[in-house]
Amino acid sequence: MEFKLIKKEPITDEIIIDEIKAVMNKLGKTSITIKEFDANAKINSSTVAKHFGSWNNALVRVGANLNKKVSSYDELMNNIRNAWIMKGRQPAKRDMDDKKFSSISSASYIRHFGTWYKALESFIKYISENDVENTSDNQEVNTSSSIVKHKTKREPSDRLKVQVLMRDGNRCRICGVECSGGLHNIHFDHIKPWSKGGETTLDNLQVLCSKCNAALGNMDKN
Repeated sequence: MEFKLIKKEPITDEIIIDEIKAVMNKLGKTSITIKEFDANAKINSSTVAKHFGSWNNALVRVGANLNKKVSSYDELMNNIRNAWIMKGRQPAKRDMDDKKFSSISSASYIRHFGTWYKALESFIKYISENDVENTSDNQEVNTSSSIVKHKTKREPSDRLKVQVLMRDGNRCRICGVECSGGLHNIHFDHIKPWSKGGETTLDNLQVLCSKCNAALGNMDKN
């Protein structure tokens, strides 16, 4: 018996385009989804994304009818931000298909970024940029003994909330319980109280459950 190595032919852009067109013709559609392609093609959609940068780019190359609304980069990032806050943790791909948490499907992220992991990488870069949403023009707070001037707003921005969640998760930093509602609903607490001059910054915020937050009141947590 003679053993021979069978050389595998490389997959070219032309082969992928022909495969997408073949699936479109088979289904009688002017555009197809990733799910429809994977169910009918000999090539995986991840290979398509690697060649063209995203599934959406591949559809453009074949002249598919993109009749679905294409979300902007900011819309995609803000939707992940909202899902992260609602979940209290990094959202999984399946979370983006749950309308309770996301208004944009996971397929949209794969079309734009190639994979859900790459979408999360872009989001981490986006959310880690300087937080300009929480600045305030020297807001003054009257106390019984003095006037405290603040450079930040009291309520953290959504961007800052996600940064705190990325660092602390959704567990109370005092009792360690997972904040999921009721007595253990999540709170973004000022370590140095706002009334005592504490600013709304990442290093002065922490995750607390409502029970621990109520017990501490206006105490300085340092």
